[in-house]
Amino acid sequence: MSIGFRILNRQRVVPAELVARFAALPVANVSDSMHRTIAAGDRLRKIHRDGVLAGPALTVRSRPGDNLMLHKAIDLAQPGDVIVCDAGGDLTNSLMGELMLAYAVKRGVAGFVLNGAIRDLDAFVQTNLPVYAAGVTHRGPYKDGPGEINVPIAIDGMVIEPGDLILGDSDGVLCVPFADAEAVYAKTAAKQDAEQKQMAAIEAGTNDRAWVDASLKRLGCEFPA
Repeated sequence: MSIGFRILNRQRVVPAELVARFAALPVANVSDSMHRTIAAGDRLRKIHRDGVLAGPALTVRSRPGDNLMLHKAIDLAQPGDVIVCDAGGDLTNSLMGELMLAYAVKRGVAGFVLNGAIRDLDAFVQTNLPVYAAGVTHRGPYKDGPGEINVPIAIDGMVIEPGDLILGDSDGVLCVPFADAEAVYAKTAAKQDAEQKQMAAIEAGTNDRAWVDASLKRLGCEFPA
């Protein structure tokens, strides 16, 4: 076993039908349904203009500033995959630019989450493929390895296993573990339905706010006489 320089096969991926259902839900509500404990940190910035990211993770661990294994991951990607690369968060050298982006689009890659930098920012904005990265630099990458594909990785404490569900919108990126995806969807869909009813009550002027004073009293807040 060559730990640190190897390519493995994914053993499972979230099904496309479940990906499509999650894509219609706000990432914030999915996060709330997972008790708000999982996040990829605030360093990852949205590079694209608009749109949502949703798909099974194809994971990459690469040496900071090196994109050899990221190149190989694009070769291996199936249509709809989200390539998630942990390059240590280093921003000295970019991990990918315009040419790799164009090739990924041709391959049907659904998007990228890069714990590292990109370059050719204007091309990313124009192409509008969902991409989250830690930064931007004009300095190009090296292509020497080592690295790993389809191994567990982590970004700022958020663990991503190959085939897990990756979601992203303007609020950020979230990983939903493969084994929990159906249960998380059911909980999020219920929350979404409750919020829609609450929004309708706000519009109608019938929103019940009694919980605010009840919470303040329970917590011992002093009220004016």
